[in-house]
Amino acid sequence: MSLARVHNFSISLDGFGTGEGQSHDAPFGHAGERLHQWMFTTRFWHDMVGKPGGTTGIDDAFARQFNPGIGAEIMGAGKFGYPGWHADPEWKGWWGPNPPFHTPTFILTHHTRPSIEMEGGTTFHFLDTEPAKALEAARDAAGGQDVRIGGGASVVRDFLAARLIDHMHVVVVPILLGRGVRLWDGLEDIEKDYQIETVSSPFGVTHVTFTRVGV
Repeated sequence: MSLARVHNFSISLDGFGTGEGQSHDAPFGHAGERLHQWMFTTRFWHDMVGKPGGTTGIDDAFARQFNPGIGAEIMGAGKFGYPGWHADPEWKGWWGPNPPFHTPTFILTHHTRPSIEMEGGTTFHFLDTEPAKALEAARDAAGGQDVRIGGGASVVRDFLAARLIDHMHVVVVPILLGRGVRLWDGLEDIEKDYQIETVSSPFGVTHVTFTRVGV
C-alpha cells in the first residue's frame, strides 16, 4: 500500500504551524513568512519559482524530498484559501494558475464545489469527509504512488490522531509565536509509534523525521 507522507512542515519552538489572524493578505497570520525562510533560501525553492541560485546542503536535501514518489495530495481548506474563500466562486487557491502539486489534490472542507482543473497536472477536488475516507480517495487517485498530507496544522494533527501518517518531516524553526494553530495538541505518546531522527542545519532549524515503526 502507498504511504501517507508529510514533508517540509514548519513549526515554531512552541509548536505552532501557523500564526493567528489569517486573512487574504496574511496566509500565515502574524507569523508572516518566518516559518518558511529556511526553505525560501534553497535551490529547491529557487528552481520551483524560476529563480537562479539558492543554497545547497542539508535544508535543500530535505526540501527536495517533497515531490519524489507522490501521486496525490490532501490539504485543508486553510491551505487552499483565505477564511471565507468559499463565498467567492472565482477563487482557485493561493497557488496561481500552475500550482506546485502537479497531482490530484483533495481539499478537506465543509464547503464543497465542483473540481477545478489547473495547469501542470493539478486538479483540486473538494471533500467533506473524515481523514480515513479522504486518504482512501487520494490513494485511488495516486496510481500506486504515495499521498502527501500537505497541512495545515489541524489537518496533519487529525491524520496523526487517526494513526494514518507513515512518514513525517517536521522543521522546527527557532522562533516563538505564542498563538495560532498548534500541531501537537492531543497527541500525547504519539512518538511511541515512530522512529525519530533529528538533524540541525546551519540555517538554525532542526529537521525532525518520524518513520512509523515497521514501515
